Amino acid sequence: MGSAVGPVLVTGALGCIGAWTVRELLGDGVPVVGLDPSQDARRLHQITPPDLADQARLVTGDITDLASIEKVIADHGVDRIIHLAALQLPLCRADPPQGALVNVVGTVNVFEAAHRAGISRVVYTSSAAIFDQHGGHVAVDAVPRPNSHYSVYKLANEGTARVYWQDFGVSSTGIRPMTVYGPGRDRGLTSSPTKAMLAAVLGCRYEVGFGGTTLLHYARDVGRALVAAAEAPIEGAHVMNLNGVRAQIAEIVAILQRLVGPSAFGIAVNPRALPFPDDADTTGLELIGPPAVTPLDDGVAATVEFFQDLQTRGVLVPEEHGLWIDGDHAVDDSSAKVSR
Repeated sequence: MGSAVGPVLVTGALGCIGAWTVRELLGDGVPVVGLDPSQDARRLHQITPPDLADQARLVTGDITDLASIEKVIADHGVDRIIHLAALQLPLCRADPPQGALVNVVGTVNVFEAAHRAGISRVVYTSSAAIFDQHGGHVAVDAVPRPNSHYSVYKLANEGTARVYWQDFGVSSTGIRPMTVYGPGRDRGLTSSPTKAMLAAVLGCRYEVGFGGTTLLHYARDVGRALVAAAEAPIEGAHVMNLNGVRAQIAEIVAILQRLVGPSAFGIAVNPRALPFPDDADTTGLELIGPPAVTPLDDGVAATVEFFQDLQTRGVLVPEEHGLWIDGDHAVDDSSAKVSR
């Protein structure tokens, strides 16, 4: 993207995808303003070299407050926005009104703030969860049939983006990932493959919460795709499915067994498949790249190495990565904590 562009505002900057996006922007020499309701910058500092992480200007704020977004944009001279702040599926199910306030009203606030400030481009994450389809290939223009509050909210955001282009000329690109894994992926319905990698390093028994086949995205690749979308000089309201590696969850377990040996033999897989497609038409990605895809073996190996490094340095705290230990079992704790 180059240092001549920016700063870029990243909402939800301290979540998994947010932290990787901030890392990629800083690595490209782009100044970053990170907005997040939390002050826990653990993910960002764990995946980003200190000389880069310290360059990010982090602001504590809430996207449900339009005035505060406008103030951040004005105070920092924001050029573009990558909007990632959201409550994930378990928390939207537990508290639908709060989920709608953050995920829907918050997104409207981001687009409205962009419109008022004359910002030309907003990039945001939608989700493959808008398609109620058990497995199979989904076209980029398939008819959405959301089956959860979370997916209803994500579909609403695509409509919001379309109307802000139609009415006000704010260009946008929405990226729909499926199953994101890698360092920092410790919350949400599809975080359990990453937790299985952590459990293997810890030598704990663990069951991945779903099985079957899915489209997997290494977290850094998602950050790269979002940065590419923010850089692409395209107009209009675009939504595109993200490319990835189509694989069975059992393949991840097999890779773990090869990488870490006997300590990974306690990893099991729930045979129940996700109620989402397992492959996607990526028409439209050519407008931004398309982004590179990390091979599954390499992504799993990098994630295992990440956890092993934390363990070697004596700073691996399983609870911080969405697990707590009950005897020799690793138990998913993702629904017990708020994550935006």
